Order: sequence, then structure tokens, then C-alpha cells
Amino acid sequence: MSTTGFPVFFIVSSFVFLFLLIFKIFHTQWWTPTRLQKPMGLQGIRGPSYRLVDGNAKEILNMKKEAISRTKSLSHDIFPVVQPQYHSWLKTYGKIFLQWLGTEAQLVVMEPELCKEILNNKDRVYLQKKQQGFGKKLIGNSLGTSEGEQWLKLRKLANHAFHRESLKSMVPDMVASAEMMVQRWQNSDGKEIEMYQEFKLFTSEVISRTAFGSNYLEGKKIFDMLMDLSSLSVNNSYKIRLPGIRKLFKTNDEIEAEKLEKEIRDTILEIVKKRENKAVTQQDEHKFGWDFLGLLLKAHHDDSNDGYRITIDDIIDQCKALYFAGQETTNGLLAWTVFLLALHQDWQEEARKEVLQLFGKQNPNFDGISRLKTINMIINESLRLYPPVIQLVKKAERESRLGKLIVPANIDLVIPIVALHHDPQLWGQDAELFKPERFSEGVAKATKDNMAAFIPFGMGPRICVGFNFATTETKIALSMILQRYVFTLSPCYIHSPLHFLTVRPQYGVQVMLHSL
Repeated sequence: MSTTGFPVFFIVSSFVFLFLLIFKIFHTQWWTPTRLQKPMGLQGIRGPSYRLVDGNAKEILNMKKEAISRTKSLSHDIFPVVQPQYHSWLKTYGKIFLQWLGTEAQLVVMEPELCKEILNNKDRVYLQKKQQGFGKKLIGNSLGTSEGEQWLKLRKLANHAFHRESLKSMVPDMVASAEMMVQRWQNSDGKEIEMYQEFKLFTSEVISRTAFGSNYLEGKKIFDMLMDLSSLSVNNSYKIRLPGIRKLFKTNDEIEAEKLEKEIRDTILEIVKKRENKAVTQQDEHKFGWDFLGLLLKAHHDDSNDGYRITIDDIIDQCKALYFAGQETTNGLLAWTVFLLALHQDWQEEARKEVLQLFGKQNPNFDGISRLKTINMIINESLRLYPPVIQLVKKAERESRLGKLIVPANIDLVIPIVALHHDPQLWGQDAELFKPERFSEGVAKATKDNMAAFIPFGMGPRICVGFNFATTETKIALSMILQRYVFTLSPCYIHSPLHFLTVRPQYGVQVMLHSL
């Protein structure tokens, strides 16, 4: 090419690149949203107006900031606090409406029958939404986000790890972890204890012992880094950037997230290598161990069944997800349940009577745990009022019929769990009150067979595989506390439910302990 021709080529190339960039921005920012809004509008589906670049993200963020800043009473009405946008738009647009997270269209569905249809997913239309950016760094392509063959093999492993007999074998470790916790309180009679932090230590210890044959100190580095990564994820959840910008320029948060992701990976690899080295000298088929990590490693090294063999990346993603979800969700469940029992002394006394009747002063056992009817009712009511996960998000793989609606392909479907759990049409006018007796005859009777009204762990084929693990751990901790202490809410407690990936007490849960 001649030297005179080069500038011409450069100018033409730049013009073509600029034209394609403008066309892409026009297509994603205006044409696609406009083309999607029309058919939804014809079906009677409205929603907040779409705005260029942000969609409704900035509006949602401002509503959340305003809700957090408001003074709160000791009310269990958390819907307008943790999801103020849905609380407001429900009144304006009804139980089904369209919102926008950047250029991503999201159909928010609060009709229980339609939620049930989405979650049961009989036609395999509504798939897990793939994690991107910070979310992907946090939990990777783990069981909760995978699909198809990948999901089948990971689900099979998880089912084996958390089935009844495996759960039974975990009880001694759960009891030992709870004993460590209550021993820390030996000289705390009449003193204030911050329970949210205490339960953070307890749940971290349980996960480390039962799933990884380790202890909290060894897993502490991973937990701390996951919490830092969680903060970055939350801080960036409503920050929308133009297409292509992220590839060209990385923010400080993105650089920090990449660093944390690598450090988490390296730390988990150290634990994996330690287990593999330990197994070298053993010839037993269970040489990697019976816990979750052992099962993952067995599947990784299994040459007999390539269809169910997993990669080292699968192991790392599964470990990240379990470290995070296994600690964060149960921590919140325990904290809110203790808060509710501190507030409602009558139910605390009923729960204590049941525990003492079943176990006396002995540590809980697996068979007795399954007979804790009153505590089971209390836990369900706690999960109804303060569900750890506030919403589920699916993606329509293709155009489909949902009830009477025609749902376009590639649209997100959002199910706000908090809205369903607090809906007076489903639970009565006392929906905001703590009434465990709702569950005295089981979940089916409590929901009048409308099972989508109560979905703290999801429902259908994608129901959380660890829900029995979480509730067993919770029952053990509560039983061992009730055997030893009466607890009341501290005058220092500030009621401020906060959505930070899960629903957590913003300022902790402070109680006063009184030895029995």
C-alpha cells in the first residue's frame, strides 16, 4: 500500500468503526426497548418510563437511598424498605409491570399462579439468568446459575452431599460449632451480645467443618474476601455503562474485583491441593473424604464417567458459592429469628418448653430436631417476614405464553419474594404481624395450597438444595441457646432491615442474655 493511500484507509476504517458504534448504540439504547415496549403495552403491561442508558436504574437507586434514610419503627413491614421501587410501582401499575435495568427489560411478576408457572418451568423456557461482571466473580458458574448438563451433574453431587444421611453425619459438627459459640458467652449474664456477628462466626465455622473438613480460621481469608467482593457487587449493581466502554476502560472497583477473584481462587486451590496430597497415600474409594469438597474431588478425578466429571474451575465456583451462600443466608435467618423471639417473649417461652421437653439439658440430636414443631413454625414465620433472598430472576429463552400473556424471548422475569410474603391478599390483613401459628398445620395449609406464596428457598426443580442444611443448623443453634438463656432486645437495638445481597440487620441485633 502506498503512503498516500494509508491515510485514506485509516479515515475510511475510522468512519466505518464510528458508524457501527453509533448503530449499535442506537439499536440497543432506543430501537430494541421501543420495539419491546409496544407488544407489552398492547397486552396491558405498563411500567415506569424507559430512559436512555440507565433505564430505571438511577430511579431505583434513589428510591432505595431514600428508604434507607427514613426513620423506622419496630415494624415487620419490610417491603417498602428493601424494595421501595416495587412497593411504589405495584400501586401504580399493578402486580405485573415492565421495568428497565439499563437496556435489559425486566417483567416483574407478583401474581402467585404465574410465579408458580415460572418456577415449575415445565416447558424449560425460563432459565437461570447468567451472572455477569461482579456477580460472576462472586459465585461463578455454580449450581445456582448453571443450566443443562452442567446443572444436572452439579445437582447430582449436591443432592448426595446434603441428603438425609449426610445431613445426619453433619449434626455433631454443627453441635460442636454451637458449643464454641455459647461457651464464648459464659461470663455474659446480664450483658449485651451482638448476635449478628456471633452468628457470622458460627455459620462460617459450620460451613468450614461440614463442607470442607476445615475450620473457621482456615476459611476466614476466603470469607473476608468474599465479603469485600460482595460490597463491590452491591455498590455497582445499579451503575450502568454504555456497551463497549467496560472492555475499553476498567474502573477501580473492577480492577479490585479481579484482584479479589484471583486471590479467592488461589486460596481455594491451596485447600484443594492439601486435600489431594493427603489422599495420595490412601487407596480407599473415599480417600478424598465424605464431605462436599471430597465429593467434588472424587467427581473431578473419576475417569469412569466423563459425563459427570467436573473441572477444577467447577470445584472453585462450587466452593465459592457454598462459602458465600451457606454462611450469608443462615446468618441472616438466625439473627432475624432471635430478634423476633426477643421481641415476642411468649413464643420464646413456647420454643424453650419444646426444646427442654425433647432434649432436656442434653445437646440436640438428629431425630429430635425433626420433631421440633414449634421451632419449625417460628423459623417459617421468620423466613416469611425476613426472607434472606428478596427476589428470583429468570430469563425467557424463547417466546412463551405465561398465563394469558405472550412473553418475548430474552426478557428477564423477576419474582419479588418479599412482595409475595407480605401480600395481605395471600396472608390476610395481619400479614405484617409475627404469627407462627399460621404454620401450625404446615406450609400447604398456611398458603391455602398456593405454594408460590411462600418461597424463601425458591420452588420447583431449582429449589435451593441446601435448605434442609440451613434449617437444621438453625434449629441446633436456637435449641442450644434456649437451653441456656432467656434473651431480651437491647435498648441499643436499631431496627433497620437492609438489602445487601441478602436481607440483613444494618446495625446488627443486640440482645441482653440472662442465664437460666
